[in-house]
Amino acid sequence: MTPVAVEQPLVAIIGRANVGKSTLFNRLTRSSQALVANIPGVTRDRHYASITWDDHSVLLVDTGGLVGGEEDLSGMVRQQAEAAIDEADAILLVVDGRQGPQPGDAEVVDYLRRTAKPILLVVNKIDHPGLEAHLPEFYQFGLEHLHPVSATHGLGF
Repeated sequence: MTPVAVEQPLVAIIGRANVGKSTLFNRLTRSSQALVANIPGVTRDRHYASITWDDHSVLLVDTGGLVGGEEDLSGMVRQQAEAAIDEADAILLVVDGRQGPQPGDAEVVDYLRRTAKPILLVVNKIDHPGLEAHLPEFYQFGLEHLHPVSATHGLGF
C-alpha cells in the first residue's frame, strides 16, 4: 500500500513592513532562515518552512510588507504577499504593539476580512508589561483572536 501524502495547512504571516513578520517566522521555525533588519523591504519573496505546533503540522510562509502602493519594488512585494494570502488556509496578521494601531493596519485588516479566512492578530514587540497598555486599542479591528508576543524575546509563545 502506498502512503497517502497529507497536505499541510498553509499559514501566511502578513502585515505592514517592519512589524516583525520575519522575526516571528524565525521564532516559530526555530531558525534564522528569514533575513531580519531594522529597515523596510528586506523580505521580498515568500519563505516557507514546516513546523509542528500543538501536535499540528503546518506550512508557514513569511512575506514582505502588505502595504498600499503598486509602484516599483513595493508593488512586487505586495504581489508576493497577496499570492501567499490566496494560497493560505489561515492568516497570522502581525502588528506593532509599540506603535499601536496604524492606518496601514486597518487597510490590511479590511483586505484580509474579504478573504473569509481565519485571522489571528499577533501584537508583536510586547517586550515588557508596560507595553501591554496599548493592547485594548487593537480591539478596534474587531478581530476575535489577539495574541501579544515578543518574537525577538520569545515572550507570549
